[in-house]
Amino acid sequence: MVAKSSATRPVVVLAVLRDIHNLGILVLRHALEGAGFRVINAGAMLSPEEIIAATIEAAGDAILISSSYGMAALDAAGFRGKCEEAGLKDILLYIGGNLSVTQQSRPWPEVEAEFKELGFDGVYGPGTAPAGVIADLKRDLGIA
Repeated sequence: MVAKSSATRPVVVLAVLRDIHNLGILVLRHALEGAGFRVINAGAMLSPEEIIAATIEAAGDAILISSSYGMAALDAAGFRGKCEEAGLKDILLYIGGNLSVTQQSRPWPEVEAEFKELGFDGVYGPGTAPAGVIADLKRDLGIA
């Protein structure tokens, strides 16, 4: 996917899906703004529909979801389809955090594959440095 307009900064929507823990998106917001992105912090404890509405309103290029309570697979099931139904067919979707209560007992590639199957383009575990997410985001949006 290429950012909608090369004349404007890419718009990234940060949100916490059905979870109260927002530290991840606060750290990412600071790093993304420093890297030249326009960041919309949609907030915490949001439903997929609320995140999608915020993305449409902001004309977002990407949605980055944080989840820390270990139930992200349940919360994110069907998220890609809801984006497509709302007209966000090509939206870039990333998710990160403590995504699964079984995450510590499973190999990371297995956890990552689970979320890729749910339609996420990028999947990040606890402790992922923002620089890695930013590099992936720039690559996936086709920007320097």
